[in-house]
Amino acid sequence: MQGRNQGRADAPSGPDGGGGFSPATRAWFAGAFAGATAAQAGAWDAIATGRDVLVVAPTGSGKTLAAFLWSLDRLAAAPPPDDRALRCRVLYISPLKALAVDVERNLRAPLTGIGRAARRLGGAEPQVTVGVRTGDTPADERRRLARTPPDVLITTPESLYLILTSSAREGLRGVETVIVDEVHAVAGTKRGAHLALTLERLDALLGRRAQRIGLSATVRPVDEVARFLGGAAGQVEVVRPPSDKRIELSVAVPVEDLAALPEPAGGEVGARHASVWPHVEERIADLVLAHRSTLVFANSRRLAERLCARLNEIAWERAQGSPLDVSVAPAQVMAQAGSSGGAPQILARAHHGSVSREQRALIEEDLKAGRLPAVVATSSLELGIDMGAVDLVIQVESPPSVASGLQRVGRAGHQVGAVSRGVVFPKFRGDLVQTAVVAERMVAGDIEALSVPRNPLDVLAQQIVAMVAVDDWPVDELLALARRAAPFAELPDSAYAAVLDLLAGRYPSDEFAELRPRLVWDRAEGVLRARPGAQRLAVTSGGTIPDRGLFGVFLVGERQSRVGELDEEMVYESRIGDVFTLGSSSWRIEDITHDRVLVSPAPGSPGRLPFWHGDSLGRPAELGAAVGAFVREVGGLDEPAARARVSATGLDPWAADNLLAYLREQREATGRLPDDRTIVVERFRDELGDWRVVVHSPYGAQVHAPWALALAARLRERHGVDVQVAHADDGIVLRLPESQQ
Repeated sequence: MQGRNQGRADAPSGPDGGGGFSPATRAWFAGAFAGATAAQAGAWDAIATGRDVLVVAPTGSGKTLAAFLWSLDRLAAAPPPDDRALRCRVLYISPLKALAVDVERNLRAPLTGIGRAARRLGGAEPQVTVGVRTGDTPADERRRLARTPPDVLITTPESLYLILTSSAREGLRGVETVIVDEVHAVAGTKRGAHLALTLERLDALLGRRAQRIGLSATVRPVDEVARFLGGAAGQVEVVRPPSDKRIELSVAVPVEDLAALPEPAGGEVGARHASVWPHVEERIADLVLAHRSTLVFANSRRLAERLCARLNEIAWERAQGSPLDVSVAPAQVMAQAGSSGGAPQILARAHHGSVSREQRALIEEDLKAGRLPAVVATSSLELGIDMGAVDLVIQVESPPSVASGLQRVGRAGHQVGAVSRGVVFPKFRGDLVQTAVVAERMVAGDIEALSVPRNPLDVLAQQIVAMVAVDDWPVDELLALARRAAPFAELPDSAYAAVLDLLAGRYPSDEFAELRPRLVWDRAEGVLRARPGAQRLAVTSGGTIPDRGLFGVFLVGERQSRVGELDEEMVYESRIGDVFTLGSSSWRIEDITHDRVLVSPAPGSPGRLPFWHGDSLGRPAELGAAVGAFVREVGGLDEPAARARVSATGLDPWAADNLLAYLREQREATGRLPDDRTIVVERFRDELGDWRVVVHSPYGAQVHAPWALALAARLRERHGVDVQVAHADDGIVLRLPESQQ
């Protein structure tokens, strides 16, 4: 792997300086931009060599245009091939459907501009076509794309897998360039391993290697992502210009003492108990109204809906000068669902994965056009979707990781050279510790290390079935293809043979007799062949994104347009006639079937707020170690030095007071602070007289979850005690019943 650091933003290799670009492209670029960014200049130099290229630069550095402009210029300068099947020469892969649609929209400007420049220069206007193929693409559009492939195809990893597992793959035989955007978002996951095999399948279809261009935000280590992009045999040139992206980040606590919250005013029946939420909501509303465009990030869909509803209620109450009249029947507010007052969407709308694609697109357009002051989002807006000129990013709770925090705050000041401004509101004193550490590491750019998964055999099995479903494959050739993908570069022969045994129906015992073989392994000829139904299985069970059992929400009527989706437990607790809020709009349930909820609009009606389970993976272990080191460092300082240390992370005075008080009270309660070198085990009796054992550890839920399972299993095996175990980011709680001591 080779590295390249470009520091000059006016490098002569850019369109404004020639560098192999056509006159029309140079003319358009010179009229649209002051000059090439460092990332663009370095990328064009590297792409011109024909080698694989990884461009690593912060959000707003022009990475996507750098990759596309070179390809668009080549497409515009050369006539399309006579063979229609070879028409598609550029393949763009995005991990997010919304990002794919966004890129397609943003390609219109350079295509139109280059065409007009060509006409002004007396040349012919290039006819470059662009197509989008995602899970939301209608069936008739998919058939059209297969019949007449576009010059540029924009797709997702899963859709590319489906194309290669069908006759539509013939439309990819002309691909010369593959652009993988937001590669950092998939490289460390099984989804990335799945994509790596898909890219090798594409090269096998082409009979040659297409040039791969990877686009990544700041990532660590860069060599690991480059290895993922290029595969086992690829030589990847890394373009990583010095970053001058500036971040202004503050951590704000809206009350003086989070442990002694003021009681709500009034004291009337139904008044809310003491909570930090009214203070946080009011402060966020003030910040939204003080800026032109604001993104508010929450760590769960439930919180996004709840916060969005409250912001609209606050805006309505301020505009009307009186509280919102909310009358909700007690039966409508049950279990984990909160309630919404049904205020008009005058300040904010909710944007998350359970809101339909059409609604998300409308929300994004309203924010870009300035018609909507704020959007309350989850990670659905974390990646590089162009959200226009966002002035401020607000994060409620600590970001789940440093990398995630940088992605989110980077949405503000998305333009080249702009400053990204963010404010973080912790929910409670324990959240303050992680917030301080994340904020400090965000400013320093010290993100978590990424690791490419090694030999995920479930992904391999799925891809083998898909490959054999469309072609017979020699066993050795298929193994060689798998080993060209970085996650499977060290795949043992024994593991490969075991996967083939499983798929061919050679099971270790009769207990597996009910499993159906998926392929035929001809051991005499060394060839793998498909069994009937293999292709249907491959296309209906493809990818690594799990089916969470969510209920689709559709408008009642003939068209039944999709509104979004709800958690199964939320649907179980709902009844026909109930009103709930989704995407900041109110909907009345008209019918509930086995897999969907039919609704009608109920504008202005108060309703329940939905909830979902499993939104967060928990604190990464590396971040947990950093939290522990921070606690150990601050705990070893005297009061003035400790205050100066925590204030240096961006905490305001009230936040610093709360953090120091939290650590002081923890030390007084247990005698020691849990840190990266100390695990504190505490025991006490609860209200029922049962023993509780608490393991205090900073290493996060990703470590504590398997640890908790191991503790429960060991106690059951050694002592016959059936304990109740719960884990969280800050430790593990075990409940030991009195009768089983």
